[in-house]
Amino acid sequence: MQADTTSPSAHLHEHRAGDAHYKHYTVQRSQSVLAWSLALTLGFAVVEVVTGFMSNSLALISDAGHMVTDAAALGLALLAQLIAKRPPSARHSFGFGRAEALAAFVNSLVLFALVGWITYEAISRFAHPEQVHGATVFIVAALGLLINLLLAWLLSRGDSNMNTRAALVNVLGDLLGSVAALVSGAVIYYTGWMQIDPLLSLFVALLILKSTVGVLRESYHFLMGGVPEEINYLSVGADLEQIDGVCSVHDLHVWDMSPGQPALIGHIEITELERWPAILHAIKAMLLEKHGIDHITLQAEVAAAPRLP
Repeated sequence: MQADTTSPSAHLHEHRAGDAHYKHYTVQRSQSVLAWSLALTLGFAVVEVVTGFMSNSLALISDAGHMVTDAAALGLALLAQLIAKRPPSARHSFGFGRAEALAAFVNSLVLFALVGWITYEAISRFAHPEQVHGATVFIVAALGLLINLLLAWLLSRGDSNMNTRAALVNVLGDLLGSVAALVSGAVIYYTGWMQIDPLLSLFVALLILKSTVGVLRESYHFLMGGVPEEINYLSVGADLEQIDGVCSVHDLHVWDMSPGQPALIGHIEITELERWPAILHAIKAMLLEKHGIDHITLQAEVAAAPRLP
């Protein structure tokens, strides 16, 4: 998708020679792999919920909850690709890259409630074990394992980007949930030990909690305009002050406009204003090479002469 050159604000968003390569929107990617993966995940999550209630298996229901987290990750990846193709507008000059983080933050809060429910039910079943149909659990969990293997294969063959890699990690983690439900069904079928169901459900709940905390922390940090994890803010400031002609740096800010697209603004005090073009060129080269930052806005200021005693 190309930028909308007919928009009244198009010239204001334009990047010219020497500007950052990031255009606040992305080129079109194929969404078919993500769409198929999302359909398979959601479809089987529904199957697990229905059969989980029919067989009275908390392990299946909790594994379905984990698959919903996978579906959320896939849905967010798909949504991010669709929204990120939209060019910036007069009302959204930075584009729409933050939609992914906002959806991830809200989704994480919902998943915390899911973990709380699974934990409450598991503790209740320890005290009052309920009858579970082990054979049904085993069959459905085996199908879930096959579905997750298929999803991992699909995602590994799709476009390689941050969103799909994160979704792949979630799917691989869900393999453990399917294995847990599989073990639960087998143990109940052969031994009749019902406590294995809530025990493994707590294990799956911990898997959901672990991935949810990570997503919540990352999305919160992004929404709050935090310094990207891969960038050392103090090192950036120190490196700027090492540039020949720079006296000091202040009002420095580094953040991600969208995941993996860092930006920097700040004030640079220099010795001579006439040297600013050369100094700016050196700063741009250093920031791109050492810190991976190419979206830069700097204000040059002539350093005040030191006061005589």
